[in-house]
Amino acid sequence: MVLGRLVHYTVDAVLLSTVLAGVKRSSGFTPETSKIGDPTIRSIVDRFLGVGDSIFDTMQATAISSGYFKRNVREGR
Repeated sequence: MVLGRLVHYTVDAVLLSTVLAGVKRSSGFTPETSKIGDPTIRSIVDRFLGVGDSIFDTMQATAISSGYFKRNVREGR
């Protein structure tokens, strides 16, 4: 029971981190971790965001090399 909850919360945290990485890539906005006073917590938050960046990069590379995805070309760009 406890292990299931731990896995569930871990997956949720990774998904949140990946969404934040996507927001960073698409809009340029990212959390300002330099404003976190405690260096230990800042380090944990930076690692948390780094996991999302890594997962986002892996997903993007997989989509680029896959035949199941195609690039949507928007007009005016």
